[in-house]
Amino acid sequence: MTRIKSLIIGSAIVVTAGAGAAFAGSATTGPADPVIAAPVVPVVRASDWTGFYFGAGVGTGEWDRGAASGSGRNEGVFVGYDYDFGNYVLGGEAQYIGNDVVIGGQALQGVTRVKAKAGYDAGRALVYTTAGYAYADSSAGGGNGYVAGVGLDYEVMDNVTVGAEYLYNEFDDIGGQNLTGNTIEARLRDRKNTRLNSSHNTYLVC
Repeated sequence: MTRIKSLIIGSAIVVTAGAGAAFAGSATTGPADPVIAAPVVPVVRASDWTGFYFGAGVGTGEWDRGAASGSGRNEGVFVGYDYDFGNYVLGGEAQYIGNDVVIGGQALQGVTRVKAKAGYDAGRALVYTTAGYAYADSSAGGGNGYVAGVGLDYEVMDNVTVGAEYLYNEFDDIGGQNLTGNTIEARLRDRKNTRLNSSHNTYLVC
């Protein structure tokens, strides 16, 4: 009887030990820590108006010289530079236009302008005022004067803008009389601008 009890107790110990080992070997592994992906910082190309530009314009003008008046086409070329301070833009431009205008028997042949500009950066649009020195050449002689006006440029694709500009023109002593005029031009320009890569804070010249 004692032998039987010893056999039963020994078997129970072996079975219990085996079960414990089995449970220990098949312990459930907890879930792995989630992998959090680093956020992707978008690369934003924000353009500004800083840079050199050149272009051409065509328009029309109404001119007065003394009691005589005349109107006609004007067309020309220009080159300039703008600097964008964020919301505001300052710049300068040199321009020459040829005129097809006769005023009291005298032909207005061309106008040279050197202008300063101050504008507002509205993203793809630039609204500005402009004023500066001008020289008019005519069959009655040449004369110094000034111009002042407003303009708008709009970016239709990278670096290319279309726009319009109105100018008041006034010149002293063109053949002994003052010459005044109002001109408006449609303008197309190509600009070599600076673009800002905001994610890396570096400037790229386009």
